[in-house]
Amino acid sequence: MSLIKSALRIFQSGSAKKQIYFHESKAIRAFSSCNKLRQDAKDTTASKINFYIDENKEKGYAILKFNKAPVNSLNLEFLTELNIQLEKFEESKEIKGIILTSNIPNIFSAGLDILEMYQIKQDRGSQFWTALQETWIKLYGSNKIYIAAINGHSPAGGCLLSISCDYRIMSKGPYKIGLNETLLGIKAPFWFRDTMINTIGYRETEKALQLGKLYSPEEALSINLVDELAEPKELISKAEEQMSKWCAIPTVARELTKSSMRRDTLSKLIAQREADTQAFIEFTQRDSIQKSLRMYLESLKKPKKQSS
Repeated sequence: MSLIKSALRIFQSGSAKKQIYFHESKAIRAFSSCNKLRQDAKDTTASKINFYIDENKEKGYAILKFNKAPVNSLNLEFLTELNIQLEKFEESKEIKGIILTSNIPNIFSAGLDILEMYQIKQDRGSQFWTALQETWIKLYGSNKIYIAAINGHSPAGGCLLSISCDYRIMSKGPYKIGLNETLLGIKAPFWFRDTMINTIGYRETEKALQLGKLYSPEEALSINLVDELAEPKELISKAEEQMSKWCAIPTVARELTKSSMRRDTLSKLIAQREADTQAFIEFTQRDSIQKSLRMYLESLKKPKKQSS
């Protein structure tokens, strides 16, 4: 039985509790970290190909490279396409594991696309948030082995993708990773929070979420947010070495162990997906939040000052 089906059974036997996790903030300049990510990737050539996939069926794993220029931001179309591919992996009898990485230099994923929160219609917003929920459920609840090869910045939703995997390797360099939602005026959804707690522990998560902390690779390693660091040129080979170790473990025993560790966390979201989606819609429709988002988007249009 898959982790998702197991969690669904728990939900069907219990009751859902309403979660309210968003709050307002006046400060919009905290979006500057995302602005920096866009500047880092400004020379990246735009492409309509959202993913590159390299399957090594002889060794039993695939490499999926995000390729949504400029920063692999997560919008409805990207998430929908990703969910279809994740489902294909889940159904494959030849693929035991998947390495997630990015084809764009210095960027793993900048997280949620802000345009999915600005002046959106309710139907679009609901579809977007449901797709994001589905991505997390498919990743965190997968029977497959997922290894994140983090080749650059990975804030907010990018961090969520990383910590939903079974193992994380991050490139050494001037990169940042973390759930920095509070700096953007948002309280992290409970399923972001719980995944972080399961990764780095309660106390470190409490500090990280309140402060909107973004960690350097070395800091991330010290708190177990990532499991290993690698030189950029060695990142994929290190991930492949680790994948070989995980694939060598008896499959049924590993799947049952993973299920027992993640079932309760999965069941909490499965039990209240509709309420969680409604909370997101109500948050994005607030006048103060729409004003802040507009200010941030306008700031992106301003020309960058030339240094003397």
